[in-house]
Amino acid sequence: MPPIQPVQPIQPVQPMGQYQTGPNGMPMVQQVQVMPEQKKDISGLIKTIVIIIVSLIAVTFIGLFIWMMVEKQTIETNVDDMIRKAQAEARDEQSSKMEAEFLEREKYPYKTFSGPEDYGKLSFQYPKTWSVYIEQSANKGGDFKAYLNPGQVDAVGKETLNALRVTILNKSYDEVTADYQKKMDRKDSNLTVEAVNVGSDGATQANRYSGTIPDTEFLGYIVTFRIRDKTVILQTDSVNFREEFDKLLGTINYNK
Repeated sequence: MPPIQPVQPIQPVQPMGQYQTGPNGMPMVQQVQVMPEQKKDISGLIKTIVIIIVSLIAVTFIGLFIWMMVEKQTIETNVDDMIRKAQAEARDEQSSKMEAEFLEREKYPYKTFSGPEDYGKLSFQYPKTWSVYIEQSANKGGDFKAYLNPGQVDAVGKETLNALRVTILNKSYDEVTADYQKKMDRKDSNLTVEAVNVGSDGATQANRYSGTIPDTEFLGYIVTFRIRDKTVILQTDSVNFREEFDKLLGTINYNK
């Protein structure tokens, strides 16, 4: 018979979840890895905050971009309106200037007015568009009277407005000055006077009256000066003729 083999003793099986023992019989501690849950939460929170901040910045920049575009469009619209307005004003100004230049050219060449030879031969220049009417020629002595007006001269009277009235009085300058002083002294008078120089050489001393023409309702100007023993009175019945009146005064000539 074969020899009987010795039987190894059966080692007890350690149940699951029990500590294993080492060679020395001491229990072995099983290492269990612990996940950093808290670190994961903090990292996720930081990512969320960063995403929110980036989103807010993006929204802010988009809003600024839209605002800038709207402002740019508004500025461009305003600039275009200003340019169109300036262009329209420039065209109107140019049109008015051209019209004024045309009217001024229509007056040229100026005509020359000549008074009686024996009354100093008073002369001056006036627009060619004005008409002349001589009421009294003084060919038999007395006073000389002439009227000038654009287009035509209407029937002469106190209520007739004329661009220019020319009178050469057979009367001394001192007497005429005294008469105007009396008219200025009236309570209802607003006439004022100043000393001026007239004539092409600017050497003729004269009185210039401004205000309501005596015995009329016209606002105008009167200039008086001496020619020998007589007195010249130049009068415009409207302030609208002041420019032509002043030009005319600068062209006066006469025999002294």
